[in-house]
Amino acid sequence: MTDDPSPLSPEPEPTDPTVVAEPSWTYPAVGVVFTVLGAGLGWGVRLLADWLVSLPWAPMRGPAELVNSLPEPWVTLGLVALGALAGTTLALHAYHDSLTVTVGADRVALHRRGSTREWPGETVEVACRDGKQLVLLDGDTAELAREEFDLKTDRLATAFRSHGYRWADEDPCADEFRRWVPDTPGMPTGADALLKARARALRHSDSNEDARELRDELARLGVVVRDSDKKQYWRLSHGR
Repeated sequence: MTDDPSPLSPEPEPTDPTVVAEPSWTYPAVGVVFTVLGAGLGWGVRLLADWLVSLPWAPMRGPAELVNSLPEPWVTLGLVALGALAGTTLALHAYHDSLTVTVGADRVALHRRGSTREWPGETVEVACRDGKQLVLLDGDTAELAREEFDLKTDRLATAFRSHGYRWADEDPCADEFRRWVPDTPGMPTGADALLKARARALRHSDSNEDARELRDELARLGVVVRDSDKKQYWRLSHGR
């Protein structure tokens, strides 16, 4: 008679990479919701215009009278269509901006905005969550990546652990960060100038790529950067 296998026997490690992404139905569903809300908003604008022109005085009376003067049903159909288009555009932007994480025994890859960055598995020492950001650290605690995410944390933790990576629920180097101010002493040559340029980039919402590139430049100097409310915090990697 063969004994039953022990319930404490370790499960075999997966050989195929694990892909962590939003479920495939999420963004079509979000698209429908945003489109309906946008169409409703367009209809609401038409009703609001009717109400505003009925008042003896109202803010934005001129635009309301313009909307009210346009022929029906075309103005209502046009506003509803514009609202629906705006909702669809928001949903597509959310899909394009979403993060997909691929974890395998030999590599880790992050995909966002049509581009993919990946690292050999042996270079990833620890993966962790820092607020709503996924952070990958190498053996010298230098940051390989820091990305915003909306994925389930337990799914990420399971994916990394099942392929043999160390997972932490918070950044193990969080206590080492210090607030950056211009001309901070003790920084590598050139780092202060890069942080000044990055501070300017953070003040402009259209400069996200500049901020990312400057983060990469700082990483080459051994400086790790963390942002909070447009403020920069920094630490040195342990390899410095």
